[in-house]
Amino acid sequence: MGFSTSMQAIGGLFAMAADAIKFLFRRPFQGREFLEQCWFIARVSIAPTLLVAIPFTTLISFTINILLRELGAADLSGAGAAFGAVTQVGPVVTLLIVAGAGSTSICADLGSRTIREEIDAMEVLGIDPVQRLVTPRMLACGLVSLMLNSAVAIIGIVSGYAFSVFIQDVNPGAFAAGMTLLTGVPEVIISCVKAGLFGLIAGLVACYRGLSISGGGAKAVGNAVNETVVYAFMALFAVNVVVTAIGIRMTVK
Repeated sequence: MGFSTSMQAIGGLFAMAADAIKFLFRRPFQGREFLEQCWFIARVSIAPTLLVAIPFTTLISFTINILLRELGAADLSGAGAAFGAVTQVGPVVTLLIVAGAGSTSICADLGSRTIREEIDAMEVLGIDPVQRLVTPRMLACGLVSLMLNSAVAIIGIVSGYAFSVFIQDVNPGAFAAGMTLLTGVPEVIISCVKAGLFGLIAGLVACYRGLSISGGGAKAVGNAVNETVVYAFMALFAVNVVVTAIGIRMTVK
């Protein structure tokens, strides 16, 4: 019974995702809802992103610099900092914040509407909830994830530079010269693709759990929010592994 329920939930998620993508190309597009959701998700995500990105990237730069010093290659710290910030730290921090803050907010909002029977009222009026609510939120999550990923990458490089140059006495010119040794346009593109996929998937999972609540009141909404975090993390870490493996395969020389 549990396996059957899980398969039904996965099937329902994929069906809703297909509908959400279909409505991207149908009018009317909910532009105002899209902009409001972009601001909503950015507002709940930007502060946690800054609080996580700075210590995370500083710790990675510190670890890499210690290893490079032992190897006598401290001048290559810029290559390690840029590569780590762009290819891994940016997407992973984006994954954590979007799944932990953005998607839970979306799930709570839609879950509250569901238990108040607002979704049923929309359907009675002939309004498709997927077109009206899911597609704008899915796109908003993807766009905000791209912006967060870019912000984390920049923060990572800047904090890595400051930590390496002012604390670990790395030559600033050598740091800047080494940044492009391992990181180029293909790595940036792969990082953006990963972040965009993370946002789209987290938004879809949140919308599906919010709209699939069937009774239970406020307690059901709380359970759905908790489940959203778990399901989003599971899906996003799996996608991260797959996309990273494909990216390495495509960019290896």
